Amino acid sequence: MKSCLILAAGEGKRLQPLTKDSPKGLVSLIGKSLISRQINNLNTLGIKNIAIVTGYKAEKFNTFQCKTFYNKFFNITNMVESLFIARSFLESAQEDIFISYGDIVYEKKNLQIVMDTPGDIVVMVDDSWVDLWSLRNEDPLNDAETLKYGEKGQIIELGKKPKSMNEIKGQYTGLIKISYHKIKELIDFYDQINRSLLYDGRSFKQMYMTSFLQLLIEAGWKIMPAKVNNGWLEVDTVKDIQLYERLSAEGKLDFLWKKDD
Repeated sequence: MKSCLILAAGEGKRLQPLTKDSPKGLVSLIGKSLISRQINNLNTLGIKNIAIVTGYKAEKFNTFQCKTFYNKFFNITNMVESLFIARSFLESAQEDIFISYGDIVYEKKNLQIVMDTPGDIVVMVDDSWVDLWSLRNEDPLNDAETLKYGEKGQIIELGKKPKSMNEIKGQYTGLIKISYHKIKELIDFYDQINRSLLYDGRSFKQMYMTSFLQLLIEAGWKIMPAKVNNGWLEVDTVKDIQLYERLSAEGKLDFLWKKDD
């Protein structure tokens, strides 16, 4: 059975006051929480073994019929630490396992593309990222990150600050698939990382997921892109929610993301 681990420990300070009494992943987007939308699509494509890493307002996730893992250091750690809080969930996987940020939504067709793409690790990459970034930022380059490909189409760099648009072949989105046969090796790799170093200027416990993926790339892992064109949204701020709700009311959101209900 394929599994999915949703990383939803964060508070989402930039979403205040929407997160005053609710964690970031339970913020409503067009009448339904972000994580509810994820779970619906996962279930539709046969992924029913779902767990959630919680932190801020963890008790709010009790309404979901999902196993939970509590990151008690959610306010001082980042996604990589949340991922390995659920080490036992990773170790018990029977097939490929999906990792998803709790602050995104994506269409079923995008999830299917990730499912169908081979590789040690597969990440969903948006080739049409400029559409979304241009709506959310005056200068898309300010908030974008590098993503470069090698000769065989594998990702060779991601998550760095770009100097020009030429360094951005797509954008990492926060949806990942780990091949079943690489799960144990992934855990072993994490255990061997030097805890005393800085990674892209951050301590080990505050390491970005992109920094962790880059370490894997440099160690010879084959990380492949599952290329999509829109079909997903990221929610970071109240302005994001307001933008998406307005576009939806105007009938203009579908080119970015079509809700499945």
